[in-house]
Amino acid sequence: MRILPSDQTVLDHVAARETVVIGRAVTWANVNSGSRNAEGLNAVLTLLEAEARRLPAAVERIPTQGSTTVADDGSVRAEAHADALKITCRPDAPLQVVLTGHYDTVFPAESGFQTVVTRADGALNGPGVADMKGGISVLLAALEAFEAHPDRERVGWTVLLSPDEEIGSPASAPLLAELGARGHVGMTYEPALADGTLAGERKGSGNYHLIVTGKAAHAGRAFHEGANAVAGAAMIAARLHGLNGQREGVTVNVAKISGGGALNVVADNAVVRFNVRVPDAQASAWISETVRQIAAEPPFPGLTLDLHGGMTRAPKPMDASQTALFNAVRDAGALLGQTIAWKPSGGVCEGNNLHAAGLPNIDTLGVLGGDIHSDQEFAWPASFVERAQLSALILCKIASGEIDALKLKSLRLETM
Repeated sequence: MRILPSDQTVLDHVAARETVVIGRAVTWANVNSGSRNAEGLNAVLTLLEAEARRLPAAVERIPTQGSTTVADDGSVRAEAHADALKITCRPDAPLQVVLTGHYDTVFPAESGFQTVVTRADGALNGPGVADMKGGISVLLAALEAFEAHPDRERVGWTVLLSPDEEIGSPASAPLLAELGARGHVGMTYEPALADGTLAGERKGSGNYHLIVTGKAAHAGRAFHEGANAVAGAAMIAARLHGLNGQREGVTVNVAKISGGGALNVVADNAVVRFNVRVPDAQASAWISETVRQIAAEPPFPGLTLDLHGGMTRAPKPMDASQTALFNAVRDAGALLGQTIAWKPSGGVCEGNNLHAAGLPNIDTLGVLGGDIHSDQEFAWPASFVERAQLSALILCKIASGEIDALKLKSLRLETM
């Protein structure tokens, strides 16, 4: 594999637009788009849509399915989600690349972290500048440049930008599954680590909400007539925590217990919220069944339990298709003077969804940065062009056949 003159034209196109690629990411990050900030999500979606229309592609907003949430009082409520943005070019080409990203962030509308600034060391510090508005700008820059390649007609591409990745993709999961099933290679734009290391294999993840309903009573005059839901929730939480260490690689994090009220009232409601992480399909089946059993056994009489949620993202192992794709990306990076390495991650993202649907993918092709999900989140400006050039070169080599997309897909299907 080497850089051809046609490849260099694409790479030069990326470099020439560095100011634009960084600047638009900063503009987007300055607009709050927390996962449940409908107004902010729509504002960012409008900006992204306008930028996408510069590409020679069909651009459309795709309605997402609703989901349900469990409130702290145990009530179950319907929740609507913003549209996804779908950008499609050459859907009938023999090779299909699926590129995904999310435009929601973890920072709610009322967050005090709202603006991008430049640190003394030159890093950009701002909400979503790395995770992943910077990544979306890199994605678009790579596609803008690739459209100058003479072999572009061999490759069709579809971009899906979703509004709900940070809350587990409850609304966009079906869209990801559909695209993953019919694509050959996936490229997702979560940030890499600050040194450029990629996430290799990923654990699977599940989010659960267990509603505990008891019976209210006066805590002094009629204590024994009640059934304390908060006490039951605490006992269940202890059972869940006790699962840690029982199976290699499985973790259970009890994140929150809510419920109850006045000190002189036996609590009649509580909610236990917890997350599980699993290394493989067998562990996923084990924890799913174990949680179901716990949710079927109230710790004392008078309580009823109602389990919501489940496994939201399947594990993403380093199978033959993933190994071959990572090696190809490493080789492409070497041509650019970039050292590409990877390591396992306990985190999850849309790459898990795409892999489960049959799509080999690299899911940390975004900018270099760190401290995501905190007010210290940062991205290195120089990495915008570097990462966009890496993605652009990957697309060029898929088009030339030097990265064999059909073989990668075949390897993935063999393990399903």
